[in-house]
Amino acid sequence: MKSISQPHDPQLLRGVLPMLILALLHERESYGYELVERLRALGLMDLATGSVYPVLSRFERDGLLGSHTQRSASGPARKYYALTPPGECARQEAAQNWRSMAAVAERGLALNGLPAASKTKPLISQSQDLERGIS
Repeated sequence: MKSISQPHDPQLLRGVLPMLILALLHERESYGYELVERLRALGLMDLATGSVYPVLSRFERDGLLGSHTQRSASGPARKYYALTPPGECARQEAAQNWRSMAAVAERGLALNGLPAASKTKPLISQSQDLERGIS
């Protein structure tokens, strides 16, 4: 089993990163690097700083996020992002899609005799944390 400090599958990360960004911005507005730090705190220790900014740019271009610039006492001004109403809808849809796909994956794993997520504390804890952040 992978530990949290080992690299994550880039394809899985690419699929889950937008949803996690929406979930974190639902909790509170953030600037880019702060989001990176919050994602790392969730367990994505190997997350490259540059992987978050393209998602933020796309979401802002698509109207899912609004932004404002705020002066910083410790350096240049920071661009803060917050969910817009369409972004909130996208967050809820992403959560529903995640839960549906996770249920399919759990059924598939059960066919091979692998324990369900509810029996493996790290996976279920992460899933519950995601649900709290995106429900």
